[in-house]
Amino acid sequence: MSGTHAFLELATPIPAAAAVYTVTAARVWATAAALLGLAGAIIGGRVFARGRRRPGAGGRTGAVVALASGLVAVTGGVVDLALADGGPGTGNGVVGGAVAVVAGLLAGVLGGLALSPGRRGPA
Repeated sequence: MSGTHAFLELATPIPAAAAVYTVTAARVWATAAALLGLAGAIIGGRVFARGRRRPGAGGRTGAVVALASGLVAVTGGVVDLALADGGPGTGNGVVGGAVAVVAGLLAGVLGGLALSPGRRGPA
């Protein structure tokens, strides 16, 4: 099953020479998780910065969205990395999975900081 995930199985295995330029199911999965993590990090950063400038502004929804998207991105990245049977460039989405984990953790931290009640003190 080189180049595939067990639950996203392709009809035929991808040859090693074509794997570098081919869009595989694993790469799509990892890219989607990475984009979700990046979106969560952007939302969390904006909510966190907005709360610092305007203490009365409500940003609870954005912070919860950042936390949730970060959790989903980390989960998707970890699943991708756990099921990968090769390194970067093999079509397993290893790089995208790593980006998803990092971006998801960043989104979770920013969302959590935006939700914390002690952050609205004097700047």
